[in-house]
Amino acid sequence: MEHHDLLSGLVRLHVLHHAAQHPVYGQWMIDKLARHGYRLSPGTLYPLLAKLEREGYLTSATAREGRTSRKFYTITRKGREGLEVARACLNDLKGEPDP
Repeated sequence: MEHHDLLSGLVRLHVLHHAAQHPVYGQWMIDKLARHGYRLSPGTLYPLLAKLEREGYLTSATAREGRTSRKFYTITRKGREGLEVARACLNDLKGEPDP
């Protein structure tokens, strides 16, 4: 992905946004991000999810669906607070005049 470092923060915000709506799992998130134009491999997304969990933005629980066992991620209070701060910053940026 071009501008990977710059856009990685937006990927994290997308993850938190969707995890605030309902529990998400890795492949669902990869597919959803692809619809937003982000192409992430499992080798990129799963470490990101693990890091967000270690940092307290997400929590996870494993659930079995038939033969498949999936790890579902849900936003935490810290994650909601961080998401709101980020949204406020993005809104501020949107209101800035173009140079």
